[in-house]
Amino acid sequence: MSSYAPSSESPSESALSKVVLASNNAGKLKEFSAILASVGMRMVPQGELGVGEAEEPYATFVENALTKARHASRHTGLPALADDSGLCVDCLGGAPGVYSARYASLDGGEKSDAANNRLLLQTLEGQADRSASYVAVLVYVRSADDPRPIIAEGVWHGQIALEPAGANGFGYDPYFYLPDLGRTAAELAPEEKNSHSHRSRALRKLLRALAGHDES
Repeated sequence: MSSYAPSSESPSESALSKVVLASNNAGKLKEFSAILASVGMRMVPQGELGVGEAEEPYATFVENALTKARHASRHTGLPALADDSGLCVDCLGGAPGVYSARYASLDGGEKSDAANNRLLLQTLEGQADRSASYVAVLVYVRSADDPRPIIAEGVWHGQIALEPAGANGFGYDPYFYLPDLGRTAAELAPEEKNSHSHRSRALRKLLRALAGHDES
């Protein structure tokens, strides 16, 4: 998938030239920084503004993302961009889904990528169907009470590998195998991952939606 670069007069770039990113997740911050920098946008992580993580009480990505966006905007007075994302495994009914980052800790285990991956492999033992998708939902609000939040979803299809491969990325990336590329997400260089990932797909949709939103 080719990279994207709106012109300097893009209405979406103007609207998003300075936003607060509603996340303190180091992996997400790194990924978003690269993607947003490629289109000339300035991102201010909420942690730099003294904003803590919002509660994520919902069972859907969109509800959690909207809650986080409004929380960040309310505490900073800035437009906010929030992401809620996770791994959805077909044979597990979409699990771990919104609980991807704390999958192992739900049953009292360690909250870490390594623990999450161990539990996923144990749960999938003996399963023939290992198809899965990374899903990202982005929500952009101009203010905490924005009545017209802009929502975009990106989906990245793959399979759960039996063995890890690659040292890049985070989360489930070492096990997220991409048949069309013949590699796992963790084997992709950051620039290549940013051109394929669920977050970059969602962001492209959001930028297009924001441009149309501003013109309406």
